[in-house]
This record gives sequence, structure tokens and C-alpha cells, in this order.
Amino acid sequence: MQGPIRNTFKKGITEKNSYLGIINFALILMAWSALAYSGLVSNIFLPTPVQVIETAYQMISDPAGDNLLHHAFISTARVAVGFCLSAIIAVPLGMFMGRLSSVRAFFEPLMGAVRYMPASAFIPLFILWIGLGEAEKITVIFWGTFFQQTLMVMDVAKNVSGELVEVSYTLGAKQLNTFKKVILPASLPGIIDTLRISFGWAWTYLIVAELVGANSGLGYVIIQAGRFLHTDVIFVGILVIGLLGMFTDLFFKILYRVMFPWLTKEGT
Repeated sequence: MQGPIRNTFKKGITEKNSYLGIINFALILMAWSALAYSGLVSNIFLPTPVQVIETAYQMISDPAGDNLLHHAFISTARVAVGFCLSAIIAVPLGMFMGRLSSVRAFFEPLMGAVRYMPASAFIPLFILWIGLGEAEKITVIFWGTFFQQTLMVMDVAKNVSGELVEVSYTLGAKQLNTFKKVILPASLPGIIDTLRISFGWAWTYLIVAELVGANSGLGYVIIQAGRFLHTDVIFVGILVIGLLGMFTDLFFKILYRVMFPWLTKEGT
């Protein structure tokens, strides 16, 4: 298939996939509306979409401490700090583990074991060691993402083509130059993808982090609403987390396309 024809064909496929995603959202909204408006499920357990929109508007308009934007900002800040601290350590450590077998042999067994331990199980220890402040919540998010992030970056670095590295050494490149000019650039697309995926995990650990001792944040809002059967508020909190997650995902996808325009990836 010739270049222009192939590009037109790929553009058509991309547009079609975008429509499929919109249709998926529309089907879920229709099913939700059917269940809520028909009375098959009581509004106590499943509010209508209009109820959720009205509740969201009231929470955004609330000038008091329960303002939705205030809670969203605090949760975003916690997730961002926990994720960035994790990435700052996980990316270089994962690179070293991927390229140096001795470093991998030292860290991988421990990380392989710890990553199966749920972060929520460590909360009592974090409270004892750190207290109930912001540091404890950020530590939960850090703990929930760090080990998976490190191992994924390790796999990315380990899978850099051996032929590329061998050719570099054959041409006289030193180890440091090979790392900077061959291994690191070859790993960057995979690292950006790893960061995108692990940012999603950071959002999932937000609820866990705000489960205990929190008086602000979206997780706190959801937990408090659950105690009083305010399902419309629960829906608002969940949807806001979903929207924020989608925005961060979109940010990493745009970053990927800007940094690596020559790469074409299905699903990005």
C-alpha cells in the first residue's frame, strides 16, 4: 500500500476507534439511565445522572470546606507528590537493575516479594512510624507504585536490543557513552509508557491513602458519603477521579507523541 493511501487508511482506522470509545461511554450511560430512571434500582443505591450532575454543581458551588475543587486539588497534589517521589527513585534504579546483573540480583528478589504485599496492610505501620499527616498518605501512594514501577522500568532497560549495544562497543564507545547515547534513548519510550500506567495505580491508591485519618481529599469525600448513604456524592467523587486519571493519561500520551513522533503505536 502506497504512503498517502496507507496514511488515509490509518487515519480512518483511528477515527473509527475514537467513535467506538465514545459509543462505549454512551452505552454505559444508557444502561445507567435505564436502571436508575425505571426504578429497577432504588435511587438510594443508584442515583440518576441528573442527580449526580446537580450534586457535582452544588459541591463546586459550595464556598465552605467541602468544595469539590478543594478536595480534588488536595488529592491531585498527594498523588503527584507520591508518584514523582516514586519515579525519581524507580527510574534510575530500574535502569541499573535492567543493565547490571549484580544490581538486579541484589534488588529483584526483595522487590518481587514486596510488590505482592498490599500497601493497605502497611498503613498501621506507617501511622506508627510517620503519624497521620500528609507524609503518611504520600507514603502509601509511593509504596503502592514504587515496586511495580521499578520492575517495569527494569524490564524496559533489560529488553534494549543487545545488537545495538554490541555495535556501540564494536565502534569503540565506552560504557558510559553507550548508556547515555544508546540504552537510555532506546528505553525512554518504554519508560514514558511505564510512568503513564503507574500514574493510574497512584490514583487507585489514593482512596487507600485517604482511608484513615484524612479530613480532606476525594477519598475522604467518598468514604464520608458512604457512611450516610449519599450515593450521588460517591458517584461524583468516583467520576472526578476518573476524569483526573483520563487527563493525566492524555498528558502522557501527548508527551509520548511529542518526544517520539517517529514511533507509531497501536492504542496510543
